[in-house]
Amino acid sequence: MIKSSNQVYSITRPGMTETLLPMVVDSPHSGTLYPINNGIVAPADALKTTWDAYVDELWGAAPALGGVLLAARFPRAYIDPNRAPDDIDEAMLAGAWRTPPVPSAACRRGMGLIRLNALPGVPMYDGKLPVAEVAHRLDDYYMQYHNVLETLLDDAVHGFGAVWHIDCHSMKSVGNAMNVDNGAARPDIVVSDRSGTSADPRFTAWVAAQFEQLGYRVSINTPYQGGYIVQRYGMPLADRHSVQIEIKRDVYMDEKSCEKHEGFERLQQNLASFLQAMAHYVAQALKSDTSLARRARNASRQAATGRAG
Repeated sequence: MIKSSNQVYSITRPGMTETLLPMVVDSPHSGTLYPINNGIVAPADALKTTWDAYVDELWGAAPALGGVLLAARFPRAYIDPNRAPDDIDEAMLAGAWRTPPVPSAACRRGMGLIRLNALPGVPMYDGKLPVAEVAHRLDDYYMQYHNVLETLLDDAVHGFGAVWHIDCHSMKSVGNAMNVDNGAARPDIVVSDRSGTSADPRFTAWVAAQFEQLGYRVSINTPYQGGYIVQRYGMPLADRHSVQIEIKRDVYMDEKSCEKHEGFERLQQNLASFLQAMAHYVAQALKSDTSLARRARNASRQAATGRAG
């Protein structure tokens, strides 16, 4: 595996002797590096509840099986890559935003691009944010993450004619007052494709079936339908398949302490098994479509030439 990183993201790619497939796995909410002077006043324990703890580590087998793993290093509580860039509560700002905001339902519940509350009744800030501060977060963190994700997906399509993308998250075991399912117990896994618009529903059903076979309780598009990332990048009619996967946190960690428990290693192994099955699924899909198969052979030759050079 080949890993590179900066203050915004890390990328891990297959090594020179490993298979390359059009698989992209991204973890936009597992970052922990808070930039200094950010104005956040929410207590650390509340901020931890916003963290998709260890999700990038859980999905770490992707590069060895032919995929690219992208992980944000900044926290989603600083700025959320899984929100639209105009999903802003302008009442949080000390001045007018540079374009008309379009706050989503999640934003109105306090979870927009810039989060209002860490938990219900626990504010992120003790005053309004300067517009320049939000612009800095958007331009220097959010956009950098999206630019590299878009490039990875485009590169896969350019080389193979298609891409299969997993957007990885974790979720609280029970929804709170900021969630659409307040008080409801959640399944182990939620697989989402924006109701069939971000991925071929057959692929979504296949993903869900793999986790069911591993013994997990799985739901499709409930309570999550998929966020901005799969909405933006999933275009199944163009062979761009983006699926969001949420994993219930108590499957692999103690939610109060954020410490891994005995389920972590088992889940990590099961995710490696899933990714291995997905690599086979993708390879078979490339073979079954003659035009994709031809592009895949060319991509393999180009990759081999590039690595040899």
